[in-house]
Amino acid sequence: MNNIKNTFSIKDLENLTGIKAHTIRIWEKRYNLLEPKRTDTNIRYYDLESFQKLLNVSYLNNNGYKISKIATIDEHEIPQLVKKIAVETNTESHAINAFKLAMLNFDQGMFYKTYESLLEEKAFEEIFYTIFIPLLTEIGLLWQTGTITPAHEHFISMLIRQKILISTEKIQSKQINKSTKTFVLYLPDNEIHEIGLMLINHQLVSKGYHSIFLGQSVPIESLVEIQNYYDEITYISYFTVKPKKEKLLKYIEKFDSLLLKKPSTNFWVLGQMLNHIDTDQLPKGITTFKSIENLIKEL
Repeated sequence: MNNIKNTFSIKDLENLTGIKAHTIRIWEKRYNLLEPKRTDTNIRYYDLESFQKLLNVSYLNNNGYKISKIATIDEHEIPQLVKKIAVETNTESHAINAFKLAMLNFDQGMFYKTYESLLEEKAFEEIFYTIFIPLLTEIGLLWQTGTITPAHEHFISMLIRQKILISTEKIQSKQINKSTKTFVLYLPDNEIHEIGLMLINHQLVSKGYHSIFLGQSVPIESLVEIQNYYDEITYISYFTVKPKKEKLLKYIEKFDSLLLKKPSTNFWVLGQMLNHIDTDQLPKGITTFKSIENLIKEL
């Protein structure tokens, strides 16, 4: 059975490429850059080849090529020109587009090839900030808008997770902890979106901190035991979909009562669920962050 997503609405193309539907229609009608197909019921749609072409056209346009010029280039020469520019200039946009195509095609080979190509030019930390974080943000939005399925999200997330683990293990195998501070990273009950937390763990380890990564769905009560082993602890968690907004304040109150009464204990939190509470009214010892970059700057 072919499970690859190979038909797209114009709204899908807008979500995937960032190009407004109105602009896509202009490029289509004025320059014949795309040829939409129609279903038996006369509904317009675009195939995977059209999506890939639009990514390449957008890339060229963002790198100084006018649409009128792109329209004169032979269709088979466009991908080669994109690769040439990507090698000579900034590769971030090209890499993100390649990862999107790998995701839509469930193509592990394309993911690995793109990643290895990036490693030839960039350290993992640079890939982390300039590629993976923007890519994960886009994937979240694509999932929310129904442009991709959970299967697509899980596929690309698993591959990114593998690369983070490999890089983290390389650092840990050579690490000598010199810090007295311990970071404990975990996700609350029924929270499974751990890539952001894994990226934070990678950065903590790379900076020489002692980091304990507990991962998904950890009850608060399980965190208490750790305080018997370390004096200075900062807990870090990522609230992506849990705790639910109606239970969020109670969760924080429980965390405060069980864990923050001990001196030198702090709680750092990120995630979109924090949008549902007034973070200025949180108990002492709890710090919220808008992004991973902001949290890392706090170290």
